[in-house]
Amino acid sequence: MKKYRLVSLILVVLSIFAFTACKSEVKTESVETVENETSTKKFVVGFDAEYPPYGYMAEDGSYTGFDLDLAKEFCNRAGYEFVAQPIDWDSKDLELNSGNIDCIWNGFTITGREDDYTWTFPYVDNSIVLIVNNDSDIYTKADLAGKVVMAQAGSTGLAALTEDDANKEFASTFASLEQCADYNSAFMNLESGVIDCISVDIGVAKYQLNNSGGKFRQLDDIVSKEQYAIGFKKGNTELRNEVEKVLSSMWKDGTFSKIANKYVDFALPSMICIGDYVE
Repeated sequence: MKKYRLVSLILVVLSIFAFTACKSEVKTESVETVENETSTKKFVVGFDAEYPPYGYMAEDGSYTGFDLDLAKEFCNRAGYEFVAQPIDWDSKDLELNSGNIDCIWNGFTITGREDDYTWTFPYVDNSIVLIVNNDSDIYTKADLAGKVVMAQAGSTGLAALTEDDANKEFASTFASLEQCADYNSAFMNLESGVIDCISVDIGVAKYQLNNSGGKFRQLDDIVSKEQYAIGFKKGNTELRNEVEKVLSSMWKDGTFSKIANKYVDFALPSMICIGDYVE
């Protein structure tokens, strides 16, 4: 009898253990389900971290800028977790198509890329301008004949001189057209005299002009005019439409203009064109 009692006792203990284990497993699954249900979806913005005023690193090491401020406000309203993802601008297509980022939102020019991305409506009218040292003897585009000009690789400042038929002849007069990884490097090269001129977006130019202590100046002649929009992977109309809807509401309630006014030193308020596309 003791043998059978012992067996019965063992079976009872095993049953209790199995029930406890199952109960614990169910509880774990329940916690995981709650965590998944409450997690916030991420919105990853690809940007050039050295492209003020649209996206750049502040003195405290955080990322800031006009486009990042707009993206943060979109996330606040749409219920996304905002993620600022610095990228190599020359690798932006790889980052987007691989899914590492959800969009390119960083002073991104539509011109010449119309069929490469799914675009929002334009929100900034931009110009490509020419910057020289303040003591330079260059005052017009014609004065750049035989000079060294620089632009960022993969930028519209470069494309305007190499892909625009109206400017190819102009660029052919240069001694050379150099490329750099970022515009901070370009302005260092300009100041040191390694190059004679920079082809750059007007917003970036204004930033440098306002913070250089009079080292540089802008030529009256411009290279080209263009517009900025937000670029998504080709075919991603759902996310594009969601961003457009929120941007429209931001424009109508004045938030968009309020953010732009933070960057008045870059002439941004005068460059905003979203009102032409929002009913």
